Amino acid sequence: MTEANEQESRRWWRRRWVLVTVSVLLGVAVVGALAVAWGLRQLQPLMRRKVVETLSARFHSPVELDRLELSVSKGVIVTGGGLRILYLAGPTKPDVRQNAPPMLSVESFEFRTGLRELLRPTTRVVAVKVSGVKVNIPPKGERGAAQPDDEKARGQSKLGIAVDRIECTDARVTLETSNPAKEPLVFEIERVTLTDVGAKKPLNYEAVLMNPKPVGLVESTGRFGPWQGDNPRDTPLEGTYAFTKADLSSIHGIAGTLASTGKFAGTLGEITVDGISDTPDFRLDISDHPMFLHAEFHAVVDGTTGNTKLDPVVARLGRSGFTARGEVVRVDGQSGRDLDLHVVMDKGRVEDVLSLALKANPPLLRGGVGFKAHVRIPPGPVSVSRKIRLEGTFTIDGAVLSDAKMREQMDTMSMRAQGKPRLANAEDAEAVTASAEGKFSVADAVVNVSELSYQMPGVQVKMEGEVKLVPSTFEFHGVARTEATASQMTTGWKSLLVKPFDNLLKKNGAGVELPIKVTGTGSTYDLRLDFPHDKRGPGVRAPEAAPTPQK
Repeated sequence: MTEANEQESRRWWRRRWVLVTVSVLLGVAVVGALAVAWGLRQLQPLMRRKVVETLSARFHSPVELDRLELSVSKGVIVTGGGLRILYLAGPTKPDVRQNAPPMLSVESFEFRTGLRELLRPTTRVVAVKVSGVKVNIPPKGERGAAQPDDEKARGQSKLGIAVDRIECTDARVTLETSNPAKEPLVFEIERVTLTDVGAKKPLNYEAVLMNPKPVGLVESTGRFGPWQGDNPRDTPLEGTYAFTKADLSSIHGIAGTLASTGKFAGTLGEITVDGISDTPDFRLDISDHPMFLHAEFHAVVDGTTGNTKLDPVVARLGRSGFTARGEVVRVDGQSGRDLDLHVVMDKGRVEDVLSLALKANPPLLRGGVGFKAHVRIPPGPVSVSRKIRLEGTFTIDGAVLSDAKMREQMDTMSMRAQGKPRLANAEDAEAVTASAEGKFSVADAVVNVSELSYQMPGVQVKMEGEVKLVPSTFEFHGVARTEATASQMTTGWKSLLVKPFDNLLKKNGAGVELPIKVTGTGSTYDLRLDFPHDKRGPGVRAPEAAPTPQK
């Protein structure tokens, strides 16, 4: 055999050996793949049983699972869906309600584990990803009687799966109410991560959710559990929250961007919340004047009814501080809530109140204000500024008019009413301030004022009237009473002419008592004698001369 033939023969054997080797390897791979597939099919019932038994023992409830699949990719990947944990009031008593929804349902879940871990009695999983979670908490007292509290009855057997972390997306928690006429309380959660998951201890959580009204992002961290299977509403929770970029315009009639932080603790049935909030641009649609609003509050949320008790809310609007106490309750057959508060402002500024309520800028008056009021905002689609209802009393101290010419007119009136006519137009005339008190009520964006007493040196005014918040106009009628007589308000020959009429004009101990009316807009006023034939409306600027009788 030639050397060339020998080389060709060796190459042929080599090729045949390579082909055989490749064929064997392919065969092994195919057999291995078939074996793995067969093995996974055999392991699927085992893993399914572990999932069902673990959740059943964890929540003391029967568990349904529509599908579960295993695949291999850098370990064993377990996927499933259609998971439902049913209601039980103990290990044997079902939910007594007809057509009760599952306590917890999951659209899909996925986790990764090792083959060895899968075969162990307790499979440890680092992280489980869950999507489409729905939790329904029933009303308290609508479940069957709980069974004796013993370890065996409560299903505290060794769990088949131990999970370090659960990552949930697209979750919804519904707290059902005991009143069928009321809608349940619903929380939409964008994502939540649970760690230190255990059957007998609280778990840690980090959650992000979008608050529906006012629209804004809520981030919260805290502890939850251990789960109370006999009554889920008694499950404890605690944590902190940050509510940022809350758009108040989602509430019809108000606007601004709110930020709030705080802490909470309690149970799913009753949560105590302490927090602070800041809104640098709070405003009402009737005025559209941005104002800084700061609040510190203590609240208790009743998960059974969805009602919230506020006691107290300590707030500051501009430079005006006030305290509110009351509650936010749901109304049968209506969407939304009814706000009922008692508000007390001890040391406020009247310009803050007027700026919030009226379009005028600057507001007509400046000075100190105090009031007590009962405030109610019923539910409904109407603007807050139009559906709000108030009733209370107020006092104003040290009030001055914002407009310089108006202040000059009031100073002149005061000097004359005190019997100092020579100082009425003097450059060194005293600057006067006024005080007022009265009762008020608000309905349909109209402020009705009764028993109004307005006083400044030399003059006392008793009036009643109304302020229309839209379009910021007012009209008042009453009487003005002066200390000085008509002749004492003038000088020279005018005083002599008027003096014979002093006794005629005197009334009820006043030097002069005359009917007057005041009309105007949020920043201007018109003061004149109230003659029946005078039909001129509000909005006319006050005359330059003082509106006191001068003959």
